[in-house]
Amino acid sequence: MKKGRLYALLLFIFLVLFGAVYTLNFLYDQEQQEEATYRTESPRVGDIVIKTVAAGSIQPRQEILIKPQISGIVRRVAVEAGELVQTGQVMAEVMVVPDMGALSNAESRLQRARIALADADATVHRNQGLLEEGIISEANFQSIELAQRQAQEELYAAEDNLKIIQDGVASRNGRSSNTLIKSTIDGMVLDVPVKKGNSVIEANNFNEGTTIAAVADMNDLIFVGRIDESEVEKLSEGMDIQLTIGAIEGLVIPAKLEYISPKGLEEAGAIQFEIKAAVELAEGQFLRAGYSANANVVLDERKQVMTISEMLVQYGEEGTFVEVLIGENQFEKRPVTLGLSDGITVEVLDGVSLEDKLKVWNQPQY
Repeated sequence: MKKGRLYALLLFIFLVLFGAVYTLNFLYDQEQQEEATYRTESPRVGDIVIKTVAAGSIQPRQEILIKPQISGIVRRVAVEAGELVQTGQVMAEVMVVPDMGALSNAESRLQRARIALADADATVHRNQGLLEEGIISEANFQSIELAQRQAQEELYAAEDNLKIIQDGVASRNGRSSNTLIKSTIDGMVLDVPVKKGNSVIEANNFNEGTTIAAVADMNDLIFVGRIDESEVEKLSEGMDIQLTIGAIEGLVIPAKLEYISPKGLEEAGAIQFEIKAAVELAEGQFLRAGYSANANVVLDERKQVMTISEMLVQYGEEGTFVEVLIGENQFEKRPVTLGLSDGITVEVLDGVSLEDKLKVWNQPQY
């Protein structure tokens, strides 16, 4: 019993001594470790640019839809998409399909006009001899001749009316037929949605009509895009922007902002405002309508100012500061005044110089 207690006491003493030796050895090893060192960086002179990107597309400023002035069936199409056309150039021809009711009325009107003219001619012929014999006066005969001329004019009008219904053009009209669909502007044909044999409807007060072709001046293009409400107040008309075309790698095209919508539209839970910018094409440069594009808009910038990396800046109760190297692995806190920041680099207005070495506080080295 006494031996057991002795063994237990010896074991306890051994464990205490072992723990003490281990603790002393651990503390000794900690003292032998090298003190942590930090990498440093110096301020530098550079540019800070804050940009935003607006997605959109390239569109012609004015895209004109050419529509027929008469209903009918397309007899021929004279142009294809991509062709250049001039004002007055024929783009298509429409064959008139007359309305049977209107055609019947026109034919009946023509027949009545012929009958009336024949009667007027006979009346003039009868009264011609009476005038020569002095039985009727010159004034009476003039009224008879007037009725003849009116009957003749009614016949011409009836013939023109029938001709318009049948062919789309009056027989006495010196202008070309409105069955010939012509371009109203100089430009490029963007689309021809009709083909030979298609039925088309004229433009009128009740129907916008069938589009024969779409024509636009491809030398006058605009960028149409949308920008978030959080950045729209930073824009102003006349700002220079840079356009990058998704389909053309490496191409950057200058443009000038000329329109900012006064009303926003909700898209996917965010309010977006439409913007437009005039595309400034180089001599001979060509862009296709509908290209997707991104507009890089410079919201604010600083040129050739003293800058430091954001990771050098620390924030505390005493304000914004950096740690400046003053000796071997020794730093002092120094308050700084900061300016514009792009999230990676920040402008330094006061507090450090280009010769100072600043502590990268969140990247210790051992």
